[in-house]
Amino acid sequence: MTTTITLVQGDITGQSADAIVNAANSSLLGGGGVDGAIHRRGGPDILAECRALRASQYGKGLLTGRAVATTAGRLDARWVIHTVGPVYGSSGSDPSLLASCYRESLRVADELGARTVAFPAISTGAYRWPLEDAARIAVETVRTAETSVEEVRFVLFDERAYEAFAAQLR
Repeated sequence: MTTTITLVQGDITGQSADAIVNAANSSLLGGGGVDGAIHRRGGPDILAECRALRASQYGKGLLTGRAVATTAGRLDARWVIHTVGPVYGSSGSDPSLLASCYRESLRVADELGARTVAFPAISTGAYRWPLEDAARIAVETVRTAETSVEEVRFVLFDERAYEAFAAQLR
């Protein structure tokens, strides 16, 4: 089965999908950008589940390139899949770690039975990954991933991000 890739310009917290991917920080306890927006709009249930994850198997936080799911709280989704992107220009600026965020999120989505997944442009905000390169890695990874997800929706915050992803789909 082929996964359909669609692009939307806008706010990921307003999307209706089985799963919304959060560009989380390793603490899983909220932050800025997409992470802060998801926690604010999704409400306290997301943070409560993240705290429980930290108290159990993720005591030191979630590793870069990995993914884990929680409830979506008040978001129009069943789950939030949290993934930690690499920071560009540091020891974590390995493109395989960024690709892993997308692959691992799709793996978790498959385990959950999610058919529609909304992704932000992971690591392109505060983590400073160059947008065109991040778009290339994201689109290539989703195109080649073995997944049962029927639709991957890249939800891009502004026109520049939208255009960078659109160029990769052409």
